[in-house]
Amino acid sequence: MAVLKNDTVSENTDLLTEISVAYYQDGATQEDISKKYSISRAKVGRMLKQARDEGIVEIMVKYHPVFSAKIEQRLIERFGVKRALVALDQPDEESQRQQVSALVSHYLASNLKNGDVVTVGQGRNVSAVAHHVGVIPPRDCKFVCGIGGIHPRGGMFNADHICRQFAKKYGGSSETLYAPAYAENREQKLAFMQNGTVKQTLDSARKADVALVGIGDMSENSYMVDLGWFTAEEVVQSRLQQGVVGDFAGYDFFDIHGNAANTVMSDRVIGLGIDEFKAIAEVIAIATENSKPLALLGALRTGAIDVIATSVSNALTVLNLDEQMPR
Repeated sequence: MAVLKNDTVSENTDLLTEISVAYYQDGATQEDISKKYSISRAKVGRMLKQARDEGIVEIMVKYHPVFSAKIEQRLIERFGVKRALVALDQPDEESQRQQVSALVSHYLASNLKNGDVVTVGQGRNVSAVAHHVGVIPPRDCKFVCGIGGIHPRGGMFNADHICRQFAKKYGGSSETLYAPAYAENREQKLAFMQNGTVKQTLDSARKADVALVGIGDMSENSYMVDLGWFTAEEVVQSRLQQGVVGDFAGYDFFDIHGNAANTVMSDRVIGLGIDEFKAIAEVIAIATENSKPLALLGALRTGAIDVIATSVSNALTVLNLDEQMPR
């Protein structure tokens, strides 16, 4: 589909716009335009290209669902995952999140069984699945926090809130992890991890049948920095010195090869780590933002993911990066 923009300034903007409207919107051929404006077909072609280059015309490809299915199969073959849920690209981040969450919500509704235990992570993408509106068959499932609580500003992105929402949605139950997601230092973290109540909940999370988590990218402008869990400097140093590209479920941080990186940040997280997720039968990981291909590639290479949910553009970028960056 061609989108015409009116804010481009050039000497022949009016003519370029007229030709673009005739060609892309009215269906005129280059021969028709050539005759109407008394210019050669070759010049018509050059002018249409100029219109695209100057931003008068934007070309957006609308993918057919069959195209998504082919990408899903490529992800399965390349990374050995069980399933890939790939949503068509959307014009903005929130629309993209809703499209991906709809796919994940449908997948859960079709696959969860009575008695299943689901470990739940934190963040916008996991929360979107819990809040997705749709017809959900009742399931007596238990939703357990896989990471502690976050700052009140985190609200609906808190693992506990998400668990409660899932329990309400399915008619099941939820279990809270009574600890902060991020301790101030390693000593404080160890103290929480030794608490009997915390240990009991984390043990339930480890024995889950399914896990639903988000994949985070490493940025000094990230949500974790915004909430004050880590400083921008800590994030930058981990990225530059240890090659960290993302986090798995808000806990373990990893590099582009999928190797866990031991950072000052991981020493302060109270929740399950990558190795513990590997023991869970089905781990569903979500990454919708277009800033996450590197993080998504590293996460897929950890071997902890069974079902990946993302967008067409992210999936294509990850497949291309995997070819360019040896494991």
